[in-house]
Amino acid sequence: MRGLTFIILSLLATVAICTGCKRGGNGGGDNDTIQPLPDTLRVGTLYSPTSYFIYREEKMGYDYDLISRFGKDKNIVIDLEVAPSLSSLIEMIDSGKIDVAAYEIPITAEYRNHVIPCGTENITHQVLVQPKSGKDERITDVTQLVGREIYVEKGSKYQHRLNNLNDELGGGILIHTVAEDTLITEDLIEMVSNGKIPLTVVDSDIAQLNKTYYNSLDIGMEISFPQRSSWGVAPGKQWLADSIDSWFADSEPRDMQSRLLKRYFELSKESPVYNIDLSRGKISPYDNLFKKYASEIDWDWRVLASQGYAESHFDSTVVSWAGARGIMQIMPRTASAYGLPASQITQPEASIRTAVAIIKDLDGSLKKHVPDPTERRKFVIAAYNSGIAHIYDAIALAKKYGKNPQVWSGNVEEALLMKANPEYYNDPVCKFGYFRGRQTTQYVTKVLDFYERCQKQIAL
Repeated sequence: MRGLTFIILSLLATVAICTGCKRGGNGGGDNDTIQPLPDTLRVGTLYSPTSYFIYREEKMGYDYDLISRFGKDKNIVIDLEVAPSLSSLIEMIDSGKIDVAAYEIPITAEYRNHVIPCGTENITHQVLVQPKSGKDERITDVTQLVGREIYVEKGSKYQHRLNNLNDELGGGILIHTVAEDTLITEDLIEMVSNGKIPLTVVDSDIAQLNKTYYNSLDIGMEISFPQRSSWGVAPGKQWLADSIDSWFADSEPRDMQSRLLKRYFELSKESPVYNIDLSRGKISPYDNLFKKYASEIDWDWRVLASQGYAESHFDSTVVSWAGARGIMQIMPRTASAYGLPASQITQPEASIRTAVAIIKDLDGSLKKHVPDPTERRKFVIAAYNSGIAHIYDAIALAKKYGKNPQVWSGNVEEALLMKANPEYYNDPVCKFGYFRGRQTTQYVTKVLDFYERCQKQIAL
């Protein structure tokens, strides 16, 4: 949906530029001429799975990547500040604290006097999230919702939309509201995927992103009118809006935007399931390398091999959606920090050797937080997957909310899941914002479960 919107709007933008048209909106008039950009552009955004987050110590996000490229192309510094909420972001624009909101603000009467829309318009709908099924079983019309159970967050816009739709249909939709502290929209989507609940409703961009994790979902049925949104600048800065619009209309930014749409909203992030045959007494073709380097961190080599299994299933050519590469899926920037040239990331021995160096540093950093070496290993495995920053946050949240900060299962593990909820990632003890913790908790389980298999079948 984002991709189609982008193509249409790009064509419209090109036509507008070719005919000399200027973008309208608040703050026009004498300011319509594009002015020189400042040396530093103050940018606000929000932590979210679509806009800005930190993964493996790298800053990422669709909006973040775009505004960063804008700064690079214009040779200006991007001074980024993260707001805790949309209302706070609007206040930052009103007060002059930021120049640009690199976050998709709804284009509605509510915000008309606060921001001038700029950049590519995104059009979203609320959509029904349902399992993929046979053609006859798929819900294709809102009238088919009568008699069906739908689960949504209590007090959310999705509940309000369903209530209104229910009234329009004369009743009969079985609306269940969920108000558990740590259960959010992303959890409901996963619950549809694994069959725990039948249906939920979310915005189409959130649905698209989550479908990359759960390919078994169908998100094609819209149940609301379209909602337009875009970046924004303060009234009186039409020249800045025009500069951003002009940049988006160029071919290179359009190409980059297309790549980012694919990266965040199309490329599958599901981990494929491989059944490794251990009956021959070996785990992988690289067992000798795992044995060689595991001794440097005093680990059972089978644990290190189990990480290799979870990371790449021992395929040195794998490249993740985030750009991690090689047997141990090392990010290029991390590889560079450890002296591993980009040309060697996919070499098995170089990958395993560097992974061990990373693990050694993670273990040293976590030692004061988790004294027990066996328990600390779980934290290290988690930090290898998520980046240590989010593990620090999870430890802090565990302390604050009555969990044991030195125990992974059921404690810090649960606190990490809390970081997908704005109530917790905006908590003062949480320093590194939003994180999709479920992938890391599943990763730790995958490593440890495979290690348990190896202990039973592979000699130490």
